[in-house]
Amino acid sequence: MKRSEQLSKLKNTEQWDVIIIGGGASGLGTALDAASRGYKTILLEAVDFAKGTSSRSTKLVHGGVRYLEQGNIHLVIEALKERGLLAKNAGHLVKNQSFVIPNYNWWGGLFYTTGLTIYDLLAGRLSLGRSKYISKKKTIEMLPTVEEKGLVNGVIYHDGQFDDSRLAINLAQTAVEKGACLLNYSKVVNLLKDDKNQIIGVEAIDHETGDHYKIKGAAIINATGVFTNAIMKLNDTVYKKYIVPSQGIHLVFDKSFLPSDHALMIPKTSDGRVLFAVPWHNRIVVGTTDTLIRKHSLEPIALESEIEFVLENAQRFLAKKPTRADVLSVFAGLRPLAAPEEEGKSTKEVSRSHKIIVSETGLITITGGKWTTYRKIAEDIINKAIKKGKLPNKPCVTEHLSIHGNKPTTTLERMNHLYIYGSDVPEILELQKNEPELKEKLHLDHEFTMAEVVWAIRYEMARTVDDILARRVRLLFLDARAAIESSEKVARVLAKELGHDEAWIHKEILNFKGISKGFLLKEFQ
Repeated sequence: MKRSEQLSKLKNTEQWDVIIIGGGASGLGTALDAASRGYKTILLEAVDFAKGTSSRSTKLVHGGVRYLEQGNIHLVIEALKERGLLAKNAGHLVKNQSFVIPNYNWWGGLFYTTGLTIYDLLAGRLSLGRSKYISKKKTIEMLPTVEEKGLVNGVIYHDGQFDDSRLAINLAQTAVEKGACLLNYSKVVNLLKDDKNQIIGVEAIDHETGDHYKIKGAAIINATGVFTNAIMKLNDTVYKKYIVPSQGIHLVFDKSFLPSDHALMIPKTSDGRVLFAVPWHNRIVVGTTDTLIRKHSLEPIALESEIEFVLENAQRFLAKKPTRADVLSVFAGLRPLAAPEEEGKSTKEVSRSHKIIVSETGLITITGGKWTTYRKIAEDIINKAIKKGKLPNKPCVTEHLSIHGNKPTTTLERMNHLYIYGSDVPEILELQKNEPELKEKLHLDHEFTMAEVVWAIRYEMARTVDDILARRVRLLFLDARAAIESSEKVARVLAKELGHDEAWIHKEILNFKGISKGFLLKEFQ
């Protein structure tokens, strides 16, 4: 996947079947769906693939236990089916994760065992394992640092766990392999319409070269997540809110706070929200929150109240109490919730299911949704374009389509941090063999090597330090200080590979340090 090749594809194509604006989960999924059906497809992303919401999830591929409690059975069944398919189609990235719910009252064990047994039954043959009641002793055995005071029993259940932005990159690669044209750092600045006010294409600017392109196509899809309203402003004569952004944050801690392969799930925190502590890349990710935000941003910042909420609840349920000084990284993400019909609804009441809107101009917009159901969302979008007469009818083929890198991985293989590259691992090792200097570690405290940096630049369209350290190699999310310390090293490799000068290196390091500030608690910035 090379940007120069994608640019020449753009320049040599006069008319597209499908134009997608936005390179997050929904956009990339749609590009893959369209290209694999045989449609001429182009996707334009203003910054980098999965730069926004799609790299900032709780790292779970799940049916949604909370939605079951809310009685949203349809959404749970759909998500559980997609969870099972994703585990088969991206076996290198999705794994079966066991969760333990510690109960501090006698009825919790019975209540959650019953509810989660229904959850398992809804998954049918795609179930990842049976939920069961466990004793206090077994709960402590599985969660060695769980708060023992008042503990009565526990319940164990299974869900999926994954690496979000790595899946995004692999989806992009698969779409390219199926013939799609994908470009990052290409911003749609205008919508092209005919004299009947029907959308016939987009105008985009390549941020690297400054070149403008007028791109014509049959079906134009707006998959810009929290930035949906901005595209709708270009499309509508009357302004209306289509998206309500809700913020969720996560704190990352050392594995010693939960030295277990099992995740901890708190079904009801002090304000009724669900909280997870999930093992991820040899660290623990704790979250999340659900806060309505007035303004959206490419780099959302965790609010002090959210940080305190997560810390407070983590301290309540963990015997080893994490403090602010223990936070290795804090990341915030915005959920693009479909705006409710009535004003003033809380985020818990706003639907998590996706909604497809077809404007009078013919623009097709996706709102809501989540990573787990990205494939089904993409299928629905393209089916909608067919139904509206924008595309000839061709069946969806993604249900059993293998995603780039797909291979089942064993527990032993997952001991090596390279496992997320799946079938590409031998090529990264070959890179280290041919260029021995690439065996060097990116940072002394972490396993990542310079080979992964070079791989990201040559084959994964990484263009900036942020692209590499946040979304290709996940160091910024795992240890923000280590990422800052590695930034110059990465900037120099980028400059060498892409032909940039010393001034670019200096600017790039400064830019990354600015982004990294948001991943550190304010007293450590």
